[in-house]
Amino acid sequence: MTSDSRHTANSQLEHLHARYTGTIHPDITKHEWITHQHRDTSASIIGHSPLLSYLAVADGESRARVKFELCQKMLQPFGPPPAGEEGQ
Repeated sequence: MTSDSRHTANSQLEHLHARYTGTIHPDITKHEWITHQHRDTSASIIGHSPLLSYLAVADGESRARVKFELCQKMLQPFGPPPAGEEGQ
């Protein structure tokens, strides 16, 4: 791999991280990774009407209630970060 292609790949990766906050990086913690996964899953369920309907029927709730609860869980889907990870 040449120096130019490495520079191009790194700049593309940096652009990707800046544009999409959910993209992971080598220094991501387990808590951050799980949080991104839960948020992505909740957003996918909310965005796909058949999945939202399926979940509402399975839970015995209205679609609006399921959507509201999923939106609420997106704030801290996996709880607050562990005490040792606050500075990262």
